[in-house]
Amino acid sequence: MLPALYREVLLLIEERLRDIPHPWVITGSLGMVLQGLPLDIHDIDIQTNAEGAYEIEARLSEYVTRPVEYIRSERIRSHLGACMIDTVKVEMMGAIQKRLPDGTWEPPVDVTPHRCWITLDGRKIPVLSLEYEYHAYRTLGRLERAAVIREWLETHPPTCR
Repeated sequence: MLPALYREVLLLIEERLRDIPHPWVITGSLGMVLQGLPLDIHDIDIQTNAEGAYEIEARLSEYVTRPVEYIRSERIRSHLGACMIDTVKVEMMGAIQKRLPDGTWEPPVDVTPHRCWITLDGRKIPVLSLEYEYHAYRTLGRLERAAVIREWLETHPPTCR
């Protein structure tokens, strides 16, 4: 079940990003909840390309708490920034790259081929497919979350197209 506050913030985001020229998706726990998984939601994650992260920052400028900048950690690198809309934390992530088991970096993720759509209050919301999320969590070594997604996929038909 999608809490009312997250619904309101998500619809505001969709309105602001509707005509953005860069592909974007809702990912993480909210994207999975929108596809039916019973998870707790702690924030809203938006994934896009590098240019898209800065464009999203501009379109949500009055809410920005951490400007988008290129960051790198041991297992992931991206153009990352954050907003606070009402009491909901929103993270913008552009051109995400995950470190592969051999130590190399995968190319920046193009969300377009992994994007599917759910309808919320008559609006189309792009989310990352659960199949892609499963593989991404495995690559990051988050095997517990990957197992939850795999179990869900084995027992529930896809809810987005």
